[in-house]
Amino acid sequence: MSPIPSSTTTEPMRSFMDRLRDRWHDADTLVCVGLDPEPAKFPARFAGQPNAIFEFCRDIVDATAPYACAFKPQIAHFAAAEAEEALRMLILHIRLRHPHVPVILDSKRGDIGSTAQHYAREAFERYAADAVTVNPYMGRDSAQPFLDHADKGVVILCRTSNPGAGDLQDLLVDGKPLYQHVAAKVAREWNEHGNCALVVGATWPEQLREVRAIVGDQVPFLVPGVGAQGGDVRAVVSNARNRDGDGLVISSSRAILYASSGDDYAEAAANAARALRDEINLYR
Repeated sequence: MSPIPSSTTTEPMRSFMDRLRDRWHDADTLVCVGLDPEPAKFPARFAGQPNAIFEFCRDIVDATAPYACAFKPQIAHFAAAEAEEALRMLILHIRLRHPHVPVILDSKRGDIGSTAQHYAREAFERYAADAVTVNPYMGRDSAQPFLDHADKGVVILCRTSNPGAGDLQDLLVDGKPLYQHVAAKVAREWNEHGNCALVVGATWPEQLREVRAIVGDQVPFLVPGVGAQGGDVRAVVSNARNRDGDGLVISSSRAILYASSGDDYAEAAANAARALRDEINLYR
């Protein structure tokens, strides 16, 4: 593994929300680059390389940073490959080389409060992420250790992009689907520090519109499901943008990461990220 210091003396970071808004405005982008490494899909040049996961993701990060409002590493892809150190170093690389681009650790944590405290430390201290995805199913006490980090983002699952999302999220409670109750509770009760966002999938444009109407303009949406999952960019932007034309973190992983399996993988990823940015901006 390439030597990177375990700490840095750079100036303290601004809050996640402030830096995200800066990227929306200064870089004119709503694109989140998902980092879901699958070594079997890497170009042949990485075969047998001990640092393949870090080096591949680093190259993708460096190529796509100009077009990214955030990076989103998925923790399971690293952990399953016993590459937690690669994840730590990748986030540190982003902080050192691309300090204006925040990192959302996609780990979907949710457990009793005492355990959640350790998950919060994992996300914000061990990995130095700027935000983390959280499952609200166990209630506020399971989210509170994350919410207490006022400068960090807490991105809460609401109406997810997977086909089975409706099994529980659409169940009616007092005449309204559960995901609408989640949206309202997060916006009105959990967002005391203004550090909450919601995950609402690109595959459900009507639900995007409904959730935006519930939470107003101040709660950003992390929107997975464009690209490989088939979400329509125009439908996402028209249904979910706020009055300023932003408020969205539109995530694409496979369509950017594996835009090419050849030696031009980084250039192809940059082109894919730029094309997505430009498509999104057509409808803002």
